[in-house]
Amino acid sequence: MYYRRKILLSLLQAFDGELDKISLQKLLFLFSRQQGEKSFHFVPYKFGCFSFQANADLSTLVKYNLIDDSCTNWKKADSVDYLKELKAKDQIAIRYIKNQFGAYSKDELIKLTYRNYPYYAINSTIAASILTREELEKVMRQRPSKQEIVLFTIGYEGISLEEYLNKLIITDVKVLCDVRKNSLSMKYGFSKSQLQKACIGVGIEYIHIPEVGIDSDQRQELRTQADYDKLFVYYKANVLKRETETLKEILSLLQSKRRVALTCFEANICQCHRKHLAESISKMEGFIYELKHI
Repeated sequence: MYYRRKILLSLLQAFDGELDKISLQKLLFLFSRQQGEKSFHFVPYKFGCFSFQANADLSTLVKYNLIDDSCTNWKKADSVDYLKELKAKDQIAIRYIKNQFGAYSKDELIKLTYRNYPYYAINSTIAASILTREELEKVMRQRPSKQEIVLFTIGYEGISLEEYLNKLIITDVKVLCDVRKNSLSMKYGFSKSQLQKACIGVGIEYIHIPEVGIDSDQRQELRTQADYDKLFVYYKANVLKRETETLKEILSLLQSKRRVALTCFEANICQCHRKHLAESISKMEGFIYELKHI
């Protein structure tokens, strides 16, 4: 079993085997503040701090009959002592969370996290009804608001869905353009339907533009930078030359939405076609903006 799933089961165990779903997310967030190398990351979501990975893991544990899902609550379904299977420092952190916040209600946990970590409340649908005016203003100051028109590119290799989304949020990206030919991914959160749902949840528009992607069979024998460079020569001479209308549409989207990001897998921009796609757009008539790789 993945270690992070043992953390979820241990957290439930520490709270008498059952927590409502919102409280679990808040308590897990507070636990993660105690961890050096975090098992879960969070995004500002509809009710504050939220981990897509944790939610997916909990659903998987339901399938394994280790957790029961009652729509509003998660309930530990076995008698295994998972807490003793954690690292000593994580056992201490779980007990600390129980001692500090064990008596808190769901609403009290929401208020606590909103007040102490206002960034995670920027997309909350209930913040205005539970915070004071001063507290709400503090939350609003955390919301990025940038006016410059910028074309960004971003890869998701090596980071979690939550870390990726936070990069987009902090950079104030308005539209994410998925430029993969095939939008399926073995990495959790990055297949088209998952990524689209996650983006919508944090206020970012998602568009898939497969026309400017590269067929997967052309990416099978890429071992050196020279192999990549050869592929990109072909890509620029064929795909980009053929898809000039699509490039114009992306430029028009940038001009209307102001902050647009092109995304694909590779962390290394020199090994991803999005670099050449972005540069081709930047050379078009009417492009007078910044191009930035994040």
